[in-house]
Amino acid sequence: MIIVSGATGKLGAQVVERLLERVPASRVGVSVRDVNGPAASAARGVRVRRGDFAEPDSLAHAFEGASHVLVVSTNVTGPAALAHHVAAIDAAREAGVERVFYTSHQGAAPGSLFAPMPDHAATEQHLAHTGVPFTALRNGFYASTVPQLLGQALTTGELVAPADGPVSWTAHADLAEAAAILLAGEERFDGPTPPLTAPEALDLDDVAALLTEITGRTIRRVVVADEEWTESLVRHGVPEAQATLLLGMFHASRRGEFATTGDRLEKLLGRPTTPLRSVLEAALEGAR
Repeated sequence: MIIVSGATGKLGAQVVERLLERVPASRVGVSVRDVNGPAASAARGVRVRRGDFAEPDSLAHAFEGASHVLVVSTNVTGPAALAHHVAAIDAAREAGVERVFYTSHQGAAPGSLFAPMPDHAATEQHLAHTGVPFTALRNGFYASTVPQLLGQALTTGELVAPADGPVSWTAHADLAEAAAILLAGEERFDGPTPPLTAPEALDLDDVAALLTEITGRTIRRVVVADEEWTESLVRHGVPEAQATLLLGMFHASRRGEFATTGDRLEKLLGRPTTPLRSVLEAALEGAR
């Protein structure tokens, strides 16, 4: 049985959908904190069990009978993130799985300036010492992050943010399909995969140009000081710790940590990846 954790999240839910196109529902299970969430999947024959990374004892039942487990990375950072990942990986090992899959990141590195990246690197290191075959999905930076960085750009005509660098923005849908292909055994990677990214890296100057083309009105990129940007976020209700975390993303992108691109994702999918323009168009349409 293939178990997908975090199956009500944006990535996990799409992985389940793509997986059900490849294997019978009887071979798919989900581990979720709220068993009422994936009701539609349950109705299709998917096994639904409660599993919470913060409650390791719950994972034994959630992972029971699993041959493959996809550990979707948690949404916290630091020691708590590593503790969550270790709990899930160790529970999968104790369940006797043949392979553990983990949603890592293209920029995973101990010395990264963006807090989640050292967490991914430490998790990969733990995986390497478990003795269980594993695949760490080196996913590109989620393209859905870009609409969250626009601020008031569509109202003011100015995309205001700190200095940044190119990022290989990659769509959730593409990464979910790639995960499903690997979980279904259609292809295989041992250890960390090559970067699973879009084939080009774009910065916010490029984003402003795309917005100008899409909307038909000029959107100008404006660079502001780091402190000014974080203070603005805090004034608008963003917790200071979260604002600092987000600033780290800009620091890392300036250093080129997220600029890596490759064609491995497109080869895995057998088609072109979703361009950032399409992600932006869908986000703008959804906001109307």
